[in-house]
Amino acid sequence: MQIDRSRVQALCREWARNPVPIPPWDDSVHFSDGGPATANYILLLDALNFCFWPDPGQPRWTIDYQGRTLGGYLALAASLKRGIEEGLPLLDADWLAQVTPEHLLHVFRGEGRIPMLERRIANAREAGQVLKSRYGGSFARAIESCQGSAVRLVELLEREFSSFCDVATWKGRTVRILKRAQITPVDLYGTFGGAGLGHFSDLEALTAFADYKIPQVLRALGVLQYSPTLADRVDRMELLEPGSPEEVEIRAAMVWAVEWIRQGLQAEGLSQRAFELDWFLWNLGQEPLPEQKPYHRTRTWFY
Repeated sequence: MQIDRSRVQALCREWARNPVPIPPWDDSVHFSDGGPATANYILLLDALNFCFWPDPGQPRWTIDYQGRTLGGYLALAASLKRGIEEGLPLLDADWLAQVTPEHLLHVFRGEGRIPMLERRIANAREAGQVLKSRYGGSFARAIESCQGSAVRLVELLEREFSSFCDVATWKGRTVRILKRAQITPVDLYGTFGGAGLGHFSDLEALTAFADYKIPQVLRALGVLQYSPTLADRVDRMELLEPGSPEEVEIRAAMVWAVEWIRQGLQAEGLSQRAFELDWFLWNLGQEPLPEQKPYHRTRTWFY
């Protein structure tokens, strides 16, 4: 596994001439009422935001919402919004703490079946239980306790919600990737427009969000270079074990590649935060790229 620094530099020169478009927050698929209920929505959304790809031979999970067919993360966001619009108490901590498979099967109804339903039930229940026991049912109280620090909120999520504790071990070293914990303050920033419950003074301290899509994009762009053995395993869609050296290296390399892109753009006079580059790269990968290969496949609830 290598990061091609010359390719990073070339892309930075190109993107500095044609500034990177940062996609806006998409209110069409996200619930928002401008208040504490929205904070609970973001917590639930990010507790469930992982692993949308189907097993071989199985249909991709999609939903129809407001005349659009959506898959993956967008389907997750819209299915929760749809459930709230239908009057389901999805944002009530008492209800979440006891949510049943039947409840979530209804929420996620569509074509195919959302993967890892049992884990999503467990994560939703944990979110409800922690909110009940520590924050009076309101995630806004947890946010307020962090006093405008995204880093403190990430640490709170890691500490108090086991489903957000995305920490690996690589050659005896602890690697705190914390993908979903880091995306939570950024999603709050997006939905609240950087004000109120979405105001954080240190968003620049966050990294990009290590998943399976952005490594695929960076590989297609020539930034990430896999060893022949790893490339063969990924291209054959062989499962990589969660926490395996190969899987941790892919995710860690993705984070560093985005950071070096951020530094390279800054040297070219274009200031972007890591999460904004993450949004750009994720959006770039929604359509097939030249030289695109399969993304690595790991069944995990961390991304």
